[in-house]
Amino acid sequence: MAVVSFARGVPAPECLPVEELADCAKAAIERDGKTVLSYGPGGGYGPLREWIAERHGVEPGRVVITSGSLQGFVFLAEQLVKPGARVLVEAPTYDRPIKILRRLGAEIVGVPMDDDGLVPDDLPDGDPAFLYTIPTFQNPSGRTLALERRQRLVELARDRGLLILEDDPYGLVRYEGATLPSLFDLAGGEGVAYASSFSKTIAPGVRVGYFVLPAELAAKIEALAVSTYISPPFMTQATVYEFIRRGNFEPNLERVRGLLGARRDAMLDALERHLPEGATWSRPEGGYFVWVDLPHEAPSLAAAEAAGVTFVEGKDFFADGSGSNSMRLAFSFVSPDEIADGVARLAELI
Repeated sequence: MAVVSFARGVPAPECLPVEELADCAKAAIERDGKTVLSYGPGGGYGPLREWIAERHGVEPGRVVITSGSLQGFVFLAEQLVKPGARVLVEAPTYDRPIKILRRLGAEIVGVPMDDDGLVPDDLPDGDPAFLYTIPTFQNPSGRTLALERRQRLVELARDRGLLILEDDPYGLVRYEGATLPSLFDLAGGEGVAYASSFSKTIAPGVRVGYFVLPAELAAKIEALAVSTYISPPFMTQATVYEFIRRGNFEPNLERVRGLLGARRDAMLDALERHLPEGATWSRPEGGYFVWVDLPHEAPSLAAAEAAGVTFVEGKDFFADGSGSNSMRLAFSFVSPDEIADGVARLAELI
């Protein structure tokens, strides 16, 4: 029996524009090979950096392109977090930053969430290093921070002098509903560090993420990048820029939305049909994930794998280890038929 995996937030193979990217890589070398095949500035490939800066209304010097946005998170955390420093995160939140912050000796403080996202008025007192938030189609919950709460969070952060790190890898992968302004835009580009990636909109294997930072912090992060790997991988960054330059970005995004939107619909339909009374789940308007809460402890991974299905345990996404009655289900990789089959297998265990 083949295992249906709801464990990883990976795009389905048919989402990847393989032939287009191959042609773009070839064109990037032919057009600018002496630049993209050599060393260069730590902030990233100039034309792509300028495109990102224009998109966000900032100077290019405030943009740092990284090998995926998680690498940028590491750089930023190393600059801001000393052992014992408090960092605020959503509860639940993406598990990788929890591991990174623990390694750096941070005190990780969870801020409660509900169906409308993080609750701003529950921000604890004190002077934390920063607040890490994924306000749109959050990993792991799929929830989106409501507009009123976005405005309130920006207001509170401004009053407290609290830096917000807004992680936005999924925001463009929307299947329905109105687009909401980013925290970065609501704050006028001040007091918010914005992170995003082309992993979900083009391909994860290109490893191109970016940060938009205050100028002084951007310079520090760029210097840290140079000290870490000497020079960025310009080849993949130039390939992404060529993909954008040709006008492929928006059409590809529409194609991805169609492919993954059908999977989101299949997941919600299967949960509605199979999960028992008392179970609740998020209903994301975009992104990759659905969060399931059960009235009792979730099945063990061993039992799930024996039944031919996998997921990620909810406790992985809480700094305090809570969440034993929760599961994250990723619908992005498996087909709609596999989703229906996998949820049915999971429901038998529940």
